Amino acid sequence: MKPNKLELNSVDGTQLNLEALYQIAPSCFTEVKDDKTGELRHVVNFKTLRQLLGDNTVEDADEMYQFTWPGKQEARREAARPTTKTLRPVVEDSVDWDNTQNLYIEGDNLEVLKLLQKSYMGKVKMIYIDPPYNTGNDFVYDDDFAVSQNDYDLFSGDVDDLGNRYRKNTETNGRFHSDWCSMMYSRLMVARSLLTEDGVIFISIDDHEQKNIRNICDEIFGESNFVSNFIWEKRLNRENRKEVSSRHDYILCYIKQKSEQQRSLLLLPMNEKALSNYGNPDNDPRGLWKSDPAHAQAGHGTKAQFYTLTAPNGKKHDLPSGRCWLYTEPVMNEAIKENRIWFGKDGNGVPRIKTYLNAKERGLTPESLLFAKDVSTNEIAKNELKRLFDGIAVFETPKPVELLKYFAIIASKSGDIILDFFSGSSATAHAVMQLNAEDCGNRKYIMVQLPEETPEDSEARKAGYDTIPEIAKERIRRAGKKIKEESPLTTQKLDTGFRVFRLADSNFEEVKKAPEEYDQSQLDLFLNNVKSDRTDLDLLFGAMLSWGVQLSLPMTSEEVDGKMIYSVNDGDLVACFADDITENIVKAMADKQPLRVLFRDSCFARDDAKINVFETLKQLLDWSEEEAIKNIKVI
Repeated sequence: MKPNKLELNSVDGTQLNLEALYQIAPSCFTEVKDDKTGELRHVVNFKTLRQLLGDNTVEDADEMYQFTWPGKQEARREAARPTTKTLRPVVEDSVDWDNTQNLYIEGDNLEVLKLLQKSYMGKVKMIYIDPPYNTGNDFVYDDDFAVSQNDYDLFSGDVDDLGNRYRKNTETNGRFHSDWCSMMYSRLMVARSLLTEDGVIFISIDDHEQKNIRNICDEIFGESNFVSNFIWEKRLNRENRKEVSSRHDYILCYIKQKSEQQRSLLLLPMNEKALSNYGNPDNDPRGLWKSDPAHAQAGHGTKAQFYTLTAPNGKKHDLPSGRCWLYTEPVMNEAIKENRIWFGKDGNGVPRIKTYLNAKERGLTPESLLFAKDVSTNEIAKNELKRLFDGIAVFETPKPVELLKYFAIIASKSGDIILDFFSGSSATAHAVMQLNAEDCGNRKYIMVQLPEETPEDSEARKAGYDTIPEIAKERIRRAGKKIKEESPLTTQKLDTGFRVFRLADSNFEEVKKAPEEYDQSQLDLFLNNVKSDRTDLDLLFGAMLSWGVQLSLPMTSEEVDGKMIYSVNDGDLVACFADDITENIVKAMADKQPLRVLFRDSCFARDDAKINVFETLKQLLDWSEEEAIKNIKVI
């Protein structure tokens, strides 16, 4: 046997759906012969599926509730379509490359999200995005990568280095809402797959598309998984230019899967006002407590909860009209004996139940109204960013760090991954670092941003920042330095670094013909189709994406017989891309007890050399034939 090729495409969304359906309805799957290849394919028998679902199916009905727009079906297909692109590491732009677990990725976020699926599916605890609001002046991403030149001329937009198009979506566009909905639909479909089962997404939006994004999210996440539509007081001053001065934005919140066993959002820490309600006037050895009513609405009460309560001093207490005691009489009398019922300092007060501060985890339930005094405003955020950049206004509409920190508090814990794929100035990264400094956390972030150019006459361009990512990366550098300088947690190792990656076309030249169709001078392309500008690190990280290995993992390298061996996370993946693999190299790779082993196809001059390495590794690692085939690959 010899190593197989590593599959380099991103996840096929259609295949994911089939696998999910197979888990719950395997009986509706069958096999058919492919007309082109003659091979058997696993397919869904819709007749069987309809039988399993009974009367709960519909194809064409005269009337049914649905939310649709021109382009929705293509948006679905685009979300499922795999990509051949890759992410190239940019070490020179990064900070603390060897140690950081944070990622900053430049490129079209739909392509990037697809590339992240194998490595991060089901691993992201919180997503926050601040997408274009579709005001007529902001960009939308155009996902049709194969339009005609005539169609392209109509866009009068911009093209990045990869040929991805983004343009201003003006209200004169006949597909004004449709284009925006298609853009959001495909990205949210892929993003959902990255969330943990209890993962939460927050989406900032205003009145332009609030109703549409709510409909989209109801469909993608499920209406039952809606958590809240937060209303944020984004400004304090009146805006006199408009008919109505808009002082708020919305932040929609959905959870991937609600659970009856746990809250969708975490409690907020107790503030001074909440803590001031607790005291200990009777020196109760159980500690601080506050008193709560001892009765409740009578509608759900049992017969045993209606009685006259007798206080320790003999005073009788009757129930108010329409109320019942929280406890039955025996339970209430036991609580009185244990000094868990409060009758006031003189013993004559209305009975109340003592709720102890330390009896369980205490906190405040998040509220749907987010006031500026608690989470700041756009104007304050802009001024704070301006101060960070020595008085230069490099970004017009940054979100406040306090707002994003608030969401991270109620939706994440230490060690969680937080993703923002419309990251702008990277206020989310700033908030994650700030919160980690405050609570000794170890949250990690992934920022994704299109390399959108700054306006030519902007302060940012004048200061030398040609693109939004340039501003964002510098913000993270400056914010990280400031947080470290100001943090009292001097013994804590704060992670204020980040690894930079850039979306790029495949690392490999496309081979369109069979080997026998090439002449002798062209055979090298078939045998070694790695692009000339790609490095070992490009190949390594491309393979990590394809094999589902996280991009933030630590890595080491060592030289053996003049060739470089790379090890990711002490053996999660061990790779060598050099020619003429020697026995010493194979032994050194096996010594790392790898989970996966990777070579370049061109490492081997002949097939017999490839087979020898495969067999040697199999023996050294004591792998079965099946394990070796699965874990030894070439690219």
